[in-house]
Amino acid sequence: MSERSDILKFFKPRRILLPLVLGFGVSAYFLFGSGVTKVSEITWTKGAIMWLFAAMGLMVIRDIGYIIRLRILSDRKLSWKQCFQIIMLWEFASAVSPGAIGGTAAAVVIMAQERLKTGLTTAIVLVTSFLDELYYMIMTPIAFWAIMNTSLFPNFDNVGYDSVVNTENLRTVFWGGYIFLLVWTIFLAFALFIRPEICRGLVQSIVKLPFLKRFRRRANRFSDDLFTASTEFRSKPFSFWLKSMGATFVTWTARFLVINCLIMLLNHVETSEHWVIFGKQLVMWILLMIAITPGGSGIAELIFPAFMGPYLPTKQISRQLSILWRLLTYYPYILIGIMVLPVWLKRVGIDERFRRLRLRKKT
Repeated sequence: MSERSDILKFFKPRRILLPLVLGFGVSAYFLFGSGVTKVSEITWTKGAIMWLFAAMGLMVIRDIGYIIRLRILSDRKLSWKQCFQIIMLWEFASAVSPGAIGGTAAAVVIMAQERLKTGLTTAIVLVTSFLDELYYMIMTPIAFWAIMNTSLFPNFDNVGYDSVVNTENLRTVFWGGYIFLLVWTIFLAFALFIRPEICRGLVQSIVKLPFLKRFRRRANRFSDDLFTASTEFRSKPFSFWLKSMGATFVTWTARFLVINCLIMLLNHVETSEHWVIFGKQLVMWILLMIAITPGGSGIAELIFPAFMGPYLPTKQISRQLSILWRLLTYYPYILIGIMVLPVWLKRVGIDERFRRLRLRKKT
């Protein structure tokens, strides 16, 4: 019964309803809360529809990249069907969890049901996290270099909540987050590929401090998981990492280019401006990662106009586009997750084991 309860705790109805209420609440305010008479100012020309389909296609590419990467990291021990279901549930968990938590904890529990070799489940999740952070570490300086003197930090004065967040404190949050992730990525690289025993000893030594006592068990388990991950992946050939990183680059680049396509749906922008739009999404990602709301729900819709408004005709249409962006990139994973979860539970036999346990208890 614990297996089922461990999994379903990530998908409680209230955890699903909260991001829906927050997201749709902000969306309703944007559409109707300030005397808006037109529900939409978007003119659906053939060109606009083409860019919409391009954005949808990029979301499909994003998911395919995730699935291919998981298949590679599992050494093909996971079938395509297993990879699809795991990725959809992983995204589902991310959508209903605060940004700082994400779906990582749920991913470990989900993959543990796939009967992989002991330790491989957590190892795959750790390496996945490392590859994602490495992409961000590489692409952020490239984006800043490509835009030269153009600022990626927006002015919040024209969106009405500059008292809550402004350019200066956003810059502080971004660079603080980037430095933290850089240190974390270097630590993971050192632990996975160079000296895992040193990192394990370091973690175990740090949590011996009295005020960290309550984290000791979890930290020790994490350090052991790091060592296992290093054992599993340290000796992989260069081609393995080339394929894994290639899938990561395709996935995340497709993810960020969705907004570029949506802006082209309304307004033609030059190639140099596409780099700025791409770079601004790297800044946005930090804000969504530290968001306390599930999946950044509500916050994503609020900050979008500040970042992308300069490339759109009006403030109102930028708000409407933020809703369309979330409808394409966020809410589908909640819907797909709700559909995939019972199918997956049945496939891995958790519902059957749960039913048998209840029958034994009754008798």
